[in-house]
Amino acid sequence: MPHPKATYQGRPLPRPEEDLEDQGLPFDVGTLLQRRQVLKAFGIGALGFGLAACGGPAGAEGEIPDETAGPYPGDGSNGPDVLEQSGIVRSDIRSSFGESSGTAEGIPLDLELKVTDLANGGAPFAGVAVYVWHCTREGLYSMYSEGVEDQNYLRGVQIADGDGAVRFTSIFPACYSGRWPHIHFEVYPDEASITDSANAIATSQMALPEDACNAVYATSGYEASVQNLSGVTLEGDNVFGDDGGESQLGTVTGSVGQGYSATLAVPVDTRTEPSAGGAPGGGVSGGPGGPGGQPPAGDRPGAEPLAAP
Repeated sequence: MPHPKATYQGRPLPRPEEDLEDQGLPFDVGTLLQRRQVLKAFGIGALGFGLAACGGPAGAEGEIPDETAGPYPGDGSNGPDVLEQSGIVRSDIRSSFGESSGTAEGIPLDLELKVTDLANGGAPFAGVAVYVWHCTREGLYSMYSEGVEDQNYLRGVQIADGDGAVRFTSIFPACYSGRWPHIHFEVYPDEASITDSANAIATSQMALPEDACNAVYATSGYEASVQNLSGVTLEGDNVFGDDGGESQLGTVTGSVGQGYSATLAVPVDTRTEPSAGGAPGGGVSGGPGGPGGQPPAGDRPGAEPLAAP
């Protein structure tokens, strides 16, 4: 049930319809700081404060939100399966591989995801396999969209190093109609597990910050993304809208001339049951891309809004 009051300890609740623990990071920080003042008055040290405030080990983080894999995962859950192809484990995903040929053009983007194991005290999750995929600068998904069904670029797997990090060389994706710019990823226990999408222990998406998107979309090849971005917001997005992408917004640095780097922390908790991924859900019930349905034929900028994220 929502918290019955519009305030807590004299402070207004930013999300009065939600539970107290769902008020967002800024509210939580304010609560912790207020508790610290009380604890200091009783002479409780920093470690005691951490345990009292968090109810567990200091520095514990929440799990990355589970999100839909969308209608274009290419993981075998709805047809095409790139994860069974030799060569999918690679860091540079700009070009197709195997029997496919072709290169996705766009502003360079280096992507780093750092996976931590919450079931092991937040330690680096070394050895997990991370599968990443996203659209082209035209808003098309390889293996699905019209004209690129024979391509498999902008898809790849990396194995997390001792720091739990995976790194990819790619291009900055478009903003297509109806969605905030994003990058999909699935986390698997190890490389041997990637051939079955049901083995994924986490499925989520990274949101890209607006300032970087504006700069990239002002360049040649991304023209349609300008209008599409103007019609969406993080808060209104059907994936990131529940919290405005608070825990999924990547940190992006760089420039159009030199390329960009994007990073995201990915805390994973194997003690919880994954609630996303697998066969992709849809937007409009019974429509293209809906549960059990076929994915739309294309999803380019300027087209009608997609039926699924």
